[in-house]
Amino acid sequence: MHYLFIGFLLLGIVAALVRAVFGTPEALSGTMEAMFSAADLAVQVSIGLIGVLTLWTGLFRLAEKSGLAEWVAQKVTPLLGRLMPEARDARQGTGAGKEGGPMAPVTMNLSANMLGLDNAATPLGLKAMEALQEQNPQPDTATNSQIMFLVLNTSSVTLVPVTVLMYRAQQGAADPADIYLPMLMATTASTFIGVWFTARLQGIRLLDPVIMAAAGIWLALLMALGTLAWALPPQAAATLSSSIGNGILLGVVALFLIMAHRARLDAYSTFIEGAKEGFHLAVRLIPFLVAMLVAIAVLREGGVLDLVLNGIRYVAVVAGFDTRFVDALPVAMLKPLSGSGARAMMLEVMQTHGVDSLAGRMAAIMQGSTETTFYVLAVYFGSVGVVKLRYALLCGIVADMAGLITAIFVTYLFFG
Repeated sequence: MHYLFIGFLLLGIVAALVRAVFGTPEALSGTMEAMFSAADLAVQVSIGLIGVLTLWTGLFRLAEKSGLAEWVAQKVTPLLGRLMPEARDARQGTGAGKEGGPMAPVTMNLSANMLGLDNAATPLGLKAMEALQEQNPQPDTATNSQIMFLVLNTSSVTLVPVTVLMYRAQQGAADPADIYLPMLMATTASTFIGVWFTARLQGIRLLDPVIMAAAGIWLALLMALGTLAWALPPQAAATLSSSIGNGILLGVVALFLIMAHRARLDAYSTFIEGAKEGFHLAVRLIPFLVAMLVAIAVLREGGVLDLVLNGIRYVAVVAGFDTRFVDALPVAMLKPLSGSGARAMMLEVMQTHGVDSLAGRMAAIMQGSTETTFYVLAVYFGSVGVVKLRYALLCGIVADMAGLITAIFVTYLFFG
């Protein structure tokens, strides 16, 4: 982040100075104005998110306290055990290891990701990595299970992508959930390609009945929905995606409430307890958004970003491609490097081109298709002292590229 931040700002400033020297003096005032406007936008976005964040963190607390996340974890353990055989076969260790060995915190973390429990996923992920590290014969070197765990984290299919949808709602999207189905397809491609590539390197047998059954059912469902969307006009396809997305979200809310009632929780008090975190989270986002939105605004106003994108656009024109996807590419460039940077770039694309434009929708789908590989790599492996990553970064980048490329194609499929 240090290099991204100062690099974006310095490149933008130098480019503005060069433009001013060579006949565009207004580039300097435009760059300064862009800095101040971006800072104001960051505060407006964060304040606008308070209500939505408060609502969903309160609802997610019900899922945590009711045991729903733990129940989901138990259901996915048979599948994950086949993808991480070393962790499956490990017995109870010391410290972080639970009764189920390292698989217990691993499944809890991935289940939290699937349910969109962002706040719970990171601490659970650190516990999972600690549990996997207890079985590591070479503490400074990543194990096969740790690498597979990284790939599953950076590409994890999220059934409740609240964060991206709430940004679209905050930016005034006519129907925030109309990107739900294409985003699910993109993140599925990321997971499947990432797991396949990692399994090939690790010699894991994917032709297992449990793995094939789970993958077959999921792919059949997505292919059926994708075929239906392809056969429908773009507006009808968007309506289909919206109906599925809104239906699942409402169903999840109902499930959270029912599980809280069955667990005999005081649903109101538990909701309030979690909702308080949402308020503080929205406030904590302000400095991160200010830093990255200002840096990106200077980069764009200075002309650097336009220079790069115009080069890509020229190549696309020569090749005979539709060039509208180029406007969303900055999100794809930043996504593996910085979550806050990609989020800020997504907001910038929405502000510049419109939240319901093809570029605005594509940027949101890209944002929801993968996690931030370098962040997960640094935080998770750094927390247990692993410094020899082997091929972990390669596998994470392969998963990212699969998700981001798929995001471009499915956006055209639904909204082109």
